[in-house]
Amino acid sequence: MDSMAEVLEENLEKVLKGEGLEVREFDSVPEQVKPVTLRKSVCYIVGAVIFNSKDEVLMVQEAKRECYGRWYLPAGRMEERESILEALQREVKEEAGIDCQPITLLMVQEQGPKWVRFIFLAEETGGSLKTTAEADSESLQAQWWDRESPLPLRGRDILPLIDAGIKYRRNPWFPMLQPVDFPCQVICQRLFLTFISSNGNTDTNDEHRMWLLLSSNDATSQPSLPIAVSVNAFDTIPRAAHRLVKECVPSSSMQVHTCGILGVQHNGRIPGKTDGICFNTLVLLENSEDGAENSSLPPLEGDAYKWHEVTNQSLRAKIIQRIKESLFCLFIVYTEALPP
Repeated sequence: MDSMAEVLEENLEKVLKGEGLEVREFDSVPEQVKPVTLRKSVCYIVGAVIFNSKDEVLMVQEAKRECYGRWYLPAGRMEERESILEALQREVKEEAGIDCQPITLLMVQEQGPKWVRFIFLAEETGGSLKTTAEADSESLQAQWWDRESPLPLRGRDILPLIDAGIKYRRNPWFPMLQPVDFPCQVICQRLFLTFISSNGNTDTNDEHRMWLLLSSNDATSQPSLPIAVSVNAFDTIPRAAHRLVKECVPSSSMQVHTCGILGVQHNGRIPGKTDGICFNTLVLLENSEDGAENSSLPPLEGDAYKWHEVTNQSLRAKIIQRIKESLFCLFIVYTEALPP
């Protein structure tokens, strides 16, 4: 194996493990790219699902006028120069009074690239529940909820999040995932776009042929996973993957299936310059016709992209395992913004 192929496989392994890679070039950009700025052109929300030993979930009573007295998960907007994890720990401390440690990123919800919410499963590590005597503009109090006693909720959108936390605690269906510290100027996703030919399937490792879409648009001439940029409210993060496929395989009738997030890259230390986020996303390309086989590689247009066959048995097995897990840490797209 030559050195370029070795570097490529090392990078692919890093992405599969949830680690980050530097964002150098963009491959699919619908219009001129401008750096995003937190709380001006983008809004990031963090939220925590935390359980105690009795499987009760942590809730906070809202102090905001529009939802005064109602209950919600501890959540709030990220501030300048914060990492995603720092924002999570700050919000939980301010609203609930306890210290926490994130276990895993549980879900990412978005309404285009301008509004993104990160939901974490976390655990209590210290502090004490906020009481009514400590009420302030952040919250009135915090308490553990058994999920059966009547409680006036700010929004029922948190119920699926709580259910996802319960499910993960009982039977984790994807590896623990934490954001990694890599700067990025825009909202984008690095596509781990996979095509499996018809002489194999994802249920076995028997003689299937697996291919990855690679980009040649790299400053170092090193083939890399393509990166698609999201720039407006209608250009949702999963839709960016569809746009890139249409650009490089315009004549194909393939279906783009987003399996889930492999990693999240964010830095945020320099406002207006590193407020972007790169989502490393596993995507499966399949024939859109029911029962039709993926008999041959979709032809690519131009020389900006190429198909790379994965022959490393260990790497192929890891990719197949990720595809089997599927539905892990999915994007959920809403037509209306949710409460912070």
